[in-house]
Amino acid sequence: MSDLLLDTCAVLWIAQGAEMTLASRAAVADHDLHVSPISAWEIANLVRKGRLASTLPVANWFRQTVDKMAATIPLLSVEILTGSCSLPGDPPDDPADRIIIATARESDMTVVTRDRQIIEYSRAGHVRTLVC
Repeated sequence: MSDLLLDTCAVLWIAQGAEMTLASRAAVADHDLHVSPISAWEIANLVRKGRLASTLPVANWFRQTVDKMAATIPLLSVEILTGSCSLPGDPPDDPADRIIIATARESDMTVVTRDRQIIEYSRAGHVRTLVC
């Protein structure tokens, strides 16, 4: 399996110690992890909307969480951003999901997620996923 790109939901579940599948726990323990900077934006929006509480500024929480996971933050390049607008097939409409998918495709990574739309898109062969 390739390196793993954690979807925003996976970042939150790992940070909160939520239940994950046995296969995803093993994969997370045995592979290099990456977290897109768009996940910081999504988490900041959840905090802004009151759907997630944080005692730290989101940027600090995000960096600390990524560091604890020993993950890296890939660059959000022009190729990824523009590529998110020209994904093949029928990708999800959510811009953050599209950026995560484009990041995975650009860097040959597998997306760790429970997002039904990303999983459905992977069934068409356009990105690899690991259900967590």
